[in-house]
Amino acid sequence: MQSTRFNVIVQREGNWHVAKCLDNSVASQGKTVEESLANLIESLELYYEDEPLYDVPTPAMLTSMEVAV
Repeated sequence: MQSTRFNVIVQREGNWHVAKCLDNSVASQGKTVEESLANLIESLELYYEDEPLYDVPTPAMLTSMEVAV
């Protein structure tokens, strides 16, 4: 099995933490950050179970910015 690094963001939505893979839109959730990430790993393994990984994701830059609205 091949190991690949994915770009992931975790956001709190109500009582849940939602982990989203920015490279393919696979998402999962959990009551904690750790649980949401563990669930996302399982989801990604299932997503790529029968489909080879053709394009290896490139590292993304994540930043935040302040905007007056």
